[in-house]
Amino acid sequence: MAVRRGLSRRAPTATAAQAQAREAARVSTPLYQLKAEFFKTLGHPARIRVLELLSDREHAVAEMLPQVGIEPAHLSQQLAVLRRANLVTSRKEGSTVYYSLTSPHIAELLAVARQILTGVLSGQAELLHDLRASAV
Repeated sequence: MAVRRGLSRRAPTATAAQAQAREAARVSTPLYQLKAEFFKTLGHPARIRVLELLSDREHAVAEMLPQVGIEPAHLSQQLAVLRRANLVTSRKEGSTVYYSLTSPHIAELLAVARQILTGVLSGQAELLHDLRASAV
């Protein structure tokens, strides 16, 4: 059996096979599961704070440090999680690294979350008021 030049009959490498398996799994993953993974990515206060800061404008890492309130190494880890999730992008200018959101929809999502929480908390405040009034 002759093998044509340029066409290999070898099995894909482990990394190529793993990438194919991941892609197949991603395509067949239900949307609700992808959404759950997305919201898990948002499930850290430092990540939310970073996204809030970036909702206004691009920021250098050094600018974010005092506003996020965590150690530089921890901020770097949280930024890496957001990068891997493709929620933020970075660019380097000299020794300064700047981050920005990959989509304005992220800022919109945070604004909607604020509106939802405002409604929930105001409902809880009314309930607390009613409970205190009935205890008298």
